[in-house]
Order: sequence, then C-alpha cells, then structure tokens
Amino acid sequence: MDTKTTSIVAYLTWVGLLIAFLAGDKEGAKFHINQALVIVLFGIAGGIVAVIPLIGWILGGLWSVFMIVCWIMGLIAAINQEEKEVPLIGKIHIIK
Repeated sequence: MDTKTTSIVAYLTWVGLLIAFLAGDKEGAKFHINQALVIVLFGIAGGIVAVIPLIGWILGGLWSVFMIVCWIMGLIAAINQEEKEVPLIGKIHIIK
C-alpha cells in the first residue's frame, strides 16, 4: 500500500490499524498510524471509565464524543495527506 492508503486504513477500526502497521508503508504513514493508535487506546480508556456508575457514564459519554471528533479529524487529515495532530492527545508518540 502507498502512504496515503496506509494512512487512511490506519483509521478504519483496530483491524485496519493492524493491517497498516504490518502491511502498509509504515515509514511514510508512521504519523497517522501513531495518531490512530493513540485514539484507539484513549477510546478504550474512556470505555473503562464508563463502567463507573453515573459519573463514569457521563464522563465516558463525553469522552466518546471527543474520541469520535478526534477520529474524524485524523481521517480527514490522512485523506488530505496532512500531518495534523488531533487535539489534546495528538502530541503523544507511541511509535518512534
């Protein structure tokens, strides 16, 4: 896969992230693979918080909306071939 395709596939579910990491142009799309991975991990963390009754439900719901917005922003940046960080969590680099 070329860089643009790899970047877009990284945002399409965790399976797409895995495919992008293993089969795609990892060096060219490293930024978007990292962004997608951070979004997935923080989404899971929000789901764990949502288990807490009442306050967790509220915070988890708000966090889910924020993660969806981050996902959409990342996907649009990948489509436009821009390296634009998502808000708040975009500066976290898991993949070097």
